[in-house]
Amino acid sequence: MHATPPRKRLARRLTATAAALAATTGVLATAAPADALSYGRTGRTVDVQLLSFNDLHGNLEPPQGSSGTVTEAQPDGTTKTVPAGGVEFLANSLRTARKGHEYSITAAAGDMIGASPLMTGLFHDEPTIEALNKIKLDATSVGNHEFDEGRAELLRMQKGGCHPKEGCFEKGKTFKGADFPYLAANVTDEKTGKQILKPYTIWKHKGVKIGIIGLTLEGTPDVVTAEGVKGLKFADEVETINKYANELDRQGVKSIVTLVHEGGMPASGAYNYDCDTPGAGAGISGAIVEIAKKVTPKVDALVTGHTHQAYACTIPDPSGAPRTVTSAASFGRVFTDTTLTYDRRTKDIVRTSVKGPRATNHVVNREQPKAADMTKLIDRWKTLAAPVANKPVGYITADINGRGSEAYEKPLGDVIADAQLEALAPADKGGAQIAFMNPGGIRSDLAFKASGGEGDGVVTYGEAFTVQPFTNMMQTKTLTGAQVIAALQQQVSGPNTDQPKILQISKGLTYTLDLTKKGADRVPASSVKLNGTAIDPAKSYRVAGNEFLMGGGDGFPAFKEGTDKRVGASDLDVFNAYLTAHSSKGAPLAPPAADRITVVK
Repeated sequence: MHATPPRKRLARRLTATAAALAATTGVLATAAPADALSYGRTGRTVDVQLLSFNDLHGNLEPPQGSSGTVTEAQPDGTTKTVPAGGVEFLANSLRTARKGHEYSITAAAGDMIGASPLMTGLFHDEPTIEALNKIKLDATSVGNHEFDEGRAELLRMQKGGCHPKEGCFEKGKTFKGADFPYLAANVTDEKTGKQILKPYTIWKHKGVKIGIIGLTLEGTPDVVTAEGVKGLKFADEVETINKYANELDRQGVKSIVTLVHEGGMPASGAYNYDCDTPGAGAGISGAIVEIAKKVTPKVDALVTGHTHQAYACTIPDPSGAPRTVTSAASFGRVFTDTTLTYDRRTKDIVRTSVKGPRATNHVVNREQPKAADMTKLIDRWKTLAAPVANKPVGYITADINGRGSEAYEKPLGDVIADAQLEALAPADKGGAQIAFMNPGGIRSDLAFKASGGEGDGVVTYGEAFTVQPFTNMMQTKTLTGAQVIAALQQQVSGPNTDQPKILQISKGLTYTLDLTKKGADRVPASSVKLNGTAIDPAKSYRVAGNEFLMGGGDGFPAFKEGTDKRVGASDLDVFNAYLTAHSSKGAPLAPPAADRITVVK
């Protein structure tokens, strides 16, 4: 909410009057307002530090390959790649940043868990929650991945208790749950309409109160399996934020921060890009921009996530007052430090063009000391996971990239799609002729030189799990050629118009992606071919994909229209089987050429 600048002259007069009375009577100083006296001692305003991050996804160890680096803009206009991430370094970064700040909040914008590497994913992210407790996280919103294992498992993350099927993972220890509140303002039970978790929390310290609202994107059901969001309703982001901002305001809480798991795309991929250089908000696009423009001025700052981008932007609120909108990339590689100037009299955050919230992104570099308690935590859980994690499943000649590259077609995407086609091609397995892989389901690269120390070129079960952590079951369906073409066009149209989701495709399928055109026209139907022959719109084809994609997830309703469904093995089992069958120590797998999609710019 917009606050007026302090009236320092009045505060000085009140303090002077109180001092004069005290000097003459010795007892009348208490007649002056207590807050007026505090201005004299500490000033009318106080800076509150807000440290934030998002999309950790259980990456306690430093992420591999491109997932473990950030791009840093240099003063001369060039960029360089900086290794970043790992909870040992994130914890030290946050603890160092807090030094000298009596008023400091640490918050996150969702996807703390889910799609996690094996070391924590094997234990249903209990190690991640334990690490966040040690970091002293004050609050986080839920993200879509908090629902990967369903409502009951999310509630266990909050409240604690051993896994209902697998029990306790450490002898004599019961999982305690999160010390911090998970906030889900826009998530309710479909039948009862009741909140499944708290919508907000109020941070307090020495008379300073900050309301923190947390929520996920309204489109969560579109990016999570149907089972994960069964029985839940996800409300509009703006309506929800405004509702609870008004509720906090009625309680006298005038300073409000919102943690929303929705984001945008900055004009630059550098974590230290000056988002406001072209003008307020001009350096960012995407869903969060419209949300930020519409959210009530009662909200003073928006901490965002979901797109795994780094930005610190200023987007004016509906009243025209400046308001920060930030995101800290993903995987613990970046954190944001925002200064909120709190006015003790109005109880609000000062937001003017001269003095308002100031936000900066900082890289979590690996040259700093490691947090010893995090090293101990990682070692403990790695020991428990080792018998499964360290088993070799394949060999590679070089890095096989699945993320981070600007290219639409990823070499690792081709490998995964080929693995799925090979597994489901036999008639008794589904008879697949084409396989598709959603890009967001590829969670990491396969790195030749891995951090685990098991040997260059060796792919372990743990590394394969990090790439494909969802254990989605594979499906094969019958689609018409027209539906296959429609699916390819849905990559760049409908909800994917502004932020294309380019499917990874199996060998034999080729097409042209013409970026000079708009919408569905960017994939000309005549360019879509299978083994050199044009796809016939009237002909039927057997198409394979994971259950999330085949259920219409990520904005691909064409797959949902398929018939004659056949369920196969899990995506992880299929991937591991392919690596084992197509590589050995003497004949490792080389990165494919990634030449199936012809891109026209």
